[in-house]
Amino acid sequence: MLKNRRSSLKVFFEDHSLDAVLFTDLRNIRYLCGFSGTEGALLVSPDNAWFLCDSRYTMQAAEEVQAAEVMECAAIRLDTVAALAQEYDLHRIGFEAAHTTVSAYKRMSEKLIGIELVELGAILDEIRICKDRTEIDQLTSVASLSSQALEAVLVNIKPGVREVDFALALEIEMRRRGADGKAFDFIVASGERGAMPHGRASDKIIQSGEMITIDFGALKDGYHSDETVTVACGEPGIRAREIHGVVRAAHDLAINAVVPGISCRDLDEVARSYIRDKGYGDYFGHGLGHGVGLEIHEMPTLSPRSTAVLKEGMVVTIEPGIYISGFGGVRIEDTVVVTNGGCRILTGVDKKLLIL
Repeated sequence: MLKNRRSSLKVFFEDHSLDAVLFTDLRNIRYLCGFSGTEGALLVSPDNAWFLCDSRYTMQAAEEVQAAEVMECAAIRLDTVAALAQEYDLHRIGFEAAHTTVSAYKRMSEKLIGIELVELGAILDEIRICKDRTEIDQLTSVASLSSQALEAVLVNIKPGVREVDFALALEIEMRRRGADGKAFDFIVASGERGAMPHGRASDKIIQSGEMITIDFGALKDGYHSDETVTVACGEPGIRAREIHGVVRAAHDLAINAVVPGISCRDLDEVARSYIRDKGYGDYFGHGLGHGVGLEIHEMPTLSPRSTAVLKEGMVVTIEPGIYISGFGGVRIEDTVVVTNGGCRILTGVDKKLLIL
């Protein structure tokens, strides 16, 4: 499976006349060879692959790395890269420019004498943009775990509870169900704080009648989940109900429009135009969604500026929202996998307005 993933590099070898590509970004390394540790490098040629690490990770690499030779080396791995380049006649080596600092590039230039370093931009990360069956299974599993954890702790939403205490209960429940951790700092934004799209859980006490936006996700085996619900603590006001209904309808329209071949810009417009027609266009300020996988935010981006087109196997979020300063906000989000004829929703919490 992992050897098959590396076949996606063929286009880079051909288009840039490369002899090898050097990976240092840990997410790309994990995708291509299976290593889950926190330091290492992967050198891939059309015919060979070498995973380079120091003695701290040799045993772990021996257990995890697939279809690549594990080589233990000193902290300065570039010496090993240089030796491999000489042995295998690797004269042009591509590198991840989007994940390489100026100082790291300087070190490569100093160590890899006589080797032409070829900059490969963020497009290199697109090798992960369409998920294979194994990845979709992993993303389905972590999404289910996360959704079930939220449903188990929603009973904790009541007047007098602090946002941070609810967030902690949710994280504990996720870990109890097998998560390695949380995918990101949970957003728990009640009342007027709901107008903050990234309103991380605070010491604010939830009050009766308030809407609470909960944006949450779990992390397991390197893969992330992402889901948002907006619930009510007690009976909400008429305006809050109306806004929730508008956002949910926009969310549903967008999900129903997901199909291979639709541009991410046009899909964003499906939800955005509905919200605009309902008079709330000025209050939806972010894009409709993003890819999810080994990162919580991956390509593609679903926004008015996106040039991407959906393809089968992409896993993306659909998350329209309305945010009104001094009043509050509503966001509703599901993660979906693009299928041959549409999409399948991975996240599992019902998006109807839940009154707790």
